[in-house]
Amino acid sequence: MTRGSIGLDGALQDYVVNHSTALDAVQHALVARTTELGSPSGMQIGAEEAQLLTLLVRLTNARHAVEVGTFTGFSAIAIARGLAPGGKLLCCDVSEEWTSIGRAAWKEAGVEDKIELRLAPAAETLKTLPNEEYIDFAFIDADKPSYWTYYSELLPRLRSGGVIAVDNVLWSGRVIDADPAEESTRLMKDFNDKVIHDERVDVVMLPVGDGVSLIYKR
Repeated sequence: MTRGSIGLDGALQDYVVNHSTALDAVQHALVARTTELGSPSGMQIGAEEAQLLTLLVRLTNARHAVEVGTFTGFSAIAIARGLAPGGKLLCCDVSEEWTSIGRAAWKEAGVEDKIELRLAPAAETLKTLPNEEYIDFAFIDADKPSYWTYYSELLPRLRSGGVIAVDNVLWSGRVIDADPAEESTRLMKDFNDKVIHDERVDVVMLPVGDGVSLIYKR
């Protein structure tokens, strides 16, 4: 079972999923395999978010995409399937164990030739990318304290009209707490505040999954 969208009860969540393009057998199998991991499986995005990613990549006609935080590869399949012909996705992660599950699924899904996986701290990987505006689409879903670092490395490399999608921006609803006790909540609030005041971009925050911000570079 994939993670539901914030604020939806079970019946409405099922309705949303059932009225979005269905996952295929490979995706369902990957969801099941990830669920077997227990509590870490909560890091996997939901079905409707996966389909949103595919559609966004198609709408931007993306050929160069970057994912920060790959986990077991579910979101990578979604992004790779939306790429324009000849497109490539660079996945940044640090876990050999979890991404090995993803690599097997990518092969089964027929997208392994579209994906390059780099196992290293994502900030280091992003710093090595060309210093030019060539990225069409990026997805950030990794360690929350480093969100602004990842964003700051990606945005200068994003072309005008490109999009960065950022996951977990509602942080289970805790971002509206006036004085949050958790550092993770404070950091997410700070990230959201910085983005909305960044004059280089336009942003819309959607209540999909745990909150997704779509950031468009002017």
